[in-house]
Amino acid sequence: MKHIRHAARRALPLAVLLPTAALMAAGPSAASESAGGGEPREGAKPTIVLVHGAWADASCWNEVMRSLQAQDYPVVAASNPLRSLSGDADYLADRLKSIKGPVVLVGHSYGGAVITNAAAGNPNVRSLVYVAGFAPDQGETVLELIARHPGSHLTDDPGAPVPTALDAVPLGGGTEETDLYIKPDAFSDVFLSDRLDAARANALAASQRPANAATSGQPSKGAAWKTIPSWSLVATDDRTIGTENLRFMAERAGSTTVEVDAPHAVLETNPGDVTDLVLQAAHGSRPGLAETGAGQQAAVLGGAAVLAVAGGTALVVRSRRV
Repeated sequence: MKHIRHAARRALPLAVLLPTAALMAAGPSAASESAGGGEPREGAKPTIVLVHGAWADASCWNEVMRSLQAQDYPVVAASNPLRSLSGDADYLADRLKSIKGPVVLVGHSYGGAVITNAAAGNPNVRSLVYVAGFAPDQGETVLELIARHPGSHLTDDPGAPVPTALDAVPLGGGTEETDLYIKPDAFSDVFLSDRLDAARANALAASQRPANAATSGQPSKGAAWKTIPSWSLVATDDRTIGTENLRFMAERAGSTTVEVDAPHAVLETNPGDVTDLVLQAAHGSRPGLAETGAGQQAAVLGGAAVLAVAGGTALVVRSRRV
């Protein structure tokens, strides 16, 4: 796993900005005509598909999306049904089939598990980006990954049938299915690590989209990170998945990884850092620079290192949040 030190965006060092600017200048300047129809022009920028997780919706990507669109990237903020891992992945896979040309697929939280499955078998997906997201192996569930290392605040009783920070709401209609919400009084701690003011935290808690209980207990059928180059953002104050669990998954996937002093809802607190990582993946996924497959992943990372040296920069090892 390749680590890049990444603290706060406001203190982003020039050594990081220079290679990013050089890569942007070297890339194509025109975006594809559309994210969904027609053949892309030669050298067109990849379409960036953003997938939200549980207890959020597509609007959580708004700041990231605006920043990417300002640089002429075609962007799709996909709606994640949050009904079951297999069903959500199939829904996204069908959406991806409508997009012509290369795709950078980005998932936050449970959205990471969805992209891990939806990308399988799609040759247009050139890069995976995990933003404080799950990257399960085949047969693993979200619940298993959360329990692997301590750090998640979703429950203080591992034996409880429902994590203690969650409310289970029956769907009714003769079914035994339930939706899971973060309890309002736990939302700021679990999802935001108490990083936002009370008014904003309360608004997010009130508008959260629930996830069906099936999303956390269904085994993953795919592990696209085994064949597609990946980038990972590890939030060092993640109380939903747990920081050590994020590190474990990023290392196992061989991801290019940045660590950010942020909560699980890093899209709320550090959208600029998220944008920077997505751009790194987009630069690496330009046609001719990356292809799917484990053999090509090493070539992509090697090429990025050469460009960084040419820009007069050096990669530094990660440092833990102070």
